[in-house]
Amino acid sequence: MPLMTSWVTSANDANHPFPLNNLPYGVFSTDSDDARCGVAIGDMILDMQAAEDAGLITLADYALFELPIWNDLMDEGPAVWAALRDRLIALLSDGAAERDKVEPLLVPMADVTLHMPFGVSEYTDFYAGKQHAQNMGAILRGSPDLPANWLHIPIGYNGRASSVVVSGTPIHRPNGQTKAPDADMPSFGPSKRLDIELEMGAIVGTGSEFGQPVTVDQADAMIFGYVLLNDWSARDIQGWEYQPLGPFQGKAFGTSISPWIVTAAALESFRAPTPPRDKELLPYLNGSKDGLYDIELEVLMQPNGADSASVISKTNYNRMYYSAAEQLCHHAIGGCEMNAGDLLGSGTISGPVREEYGSLMELSWAGREPFTLDTGETRGFIEDGDTLTLRGNARGDGFTIGFGDCVGTILPAVTWPAE
Repeated sequence: MPLMTSWVTSANDANHPFPLNNLPYGVFSTDSDDARCGVAIGDMILDMQAAEDAGLITLADYALFELPIWNDLMDEGPAVWAALRDRLIALLSDGAAERDKVEPLLVPMADVTLHMPFGVSEYTDFYAGKQHAQNMGAILRGSPDLPANWLHIPIGYNGRASSVVVSGTPIHRPNGQTKAPDADMPSFGPSKRLDIELEMGAIVGTGSEFGQPVTVDQADAMIFGYVLLNDWSARDIQGWEYQPLGPFQGKAFGTSISPWIVTAAALESFRAPTPPRDKELLPYLNGSKDGLYDIELEVLMQPNGADSASVISKTNYNRMYYSAAEQLCHHAIGGCEMNAGDLLGSGTISGPVREEYGSLMELSWAGREPFTLDTGETRGFIEDGDTLTLRGNARGDGFTIGFGDCVGTILPAVTWPAE
């Protein structure tokens, strides 16, 4: 599919992340207005509440965009999702008959603050990148061999929806228990091994019933869209706590997402197959569609006071072993009810060479091999004041589908006991 041209001329730049082909969904506010739903088109945002009030958008018998989250639209299901996308394309295409009614409803992106685009119902994080799992095995156990179950199921854990924040929200270095290998007792204090995890987040749009499983194909149709996701990780806290029940405080202090939901419809032409299976999956995990997407990803790090950021990793979402639809299917297979707004983290996305590793734990090999930034500084893990940025783009025929940056700056740990 080539670039679809818009009368919003900034959207027609081949490198702009928000062309008419994209139309991602977010929530914005200005100094004079409260938060409301918006659709990005070039350098502008279409105010969806205003468009609905003006009668330009009529998709339900109630106000879909009265609240500043996209969950109400998610609840309406794929037919309404498709109808909205078709209507937006008609309103914003070059030569649109209703341009004069739409143009006053556009807000310059430079004048807004972006907020959480949806209400997170539940958050589940997976461990579904094969290279990452092998790297972590080599680092922590001295062997890249995978756990016995890894090639058979998408491994995951239930995280904290309350800790998911929008890009730009600062993250405090967490306090917690850690234990040195030669110590008799654990100690308490700020994490010394603070890390990122480069992930994609899949957002469930339509839910499932309690007690009822879903197929991979049904799961694929349930996914509303995707965001970039940084699952911040305190490796030293996690290393002491994770056996036998898995991550807890080492993960619960913050997960950042990009501010725009890129819909599954916008990514349809970028589908990519999952890799050949080392072991045949059980039949319930088989679907009829390619489940991954060709999305270029990169991680940037900028120390406090530096003039620019250094690119420290470049990889692609198509490096994953399990797709979001396979993860969602497995999540529901025992009867777990899935809800609109559920967020599924893909797991860390790493490629086969060090330049493609999606965490500092891998890039520095647990701090034993620090890497050098463009400033000349070295890093093993994140220092206070460092800003980490995730970027993602799918490249089409004369257009780019972007997600908006996923940014977080690390603040010092909170003093404990509290002052």
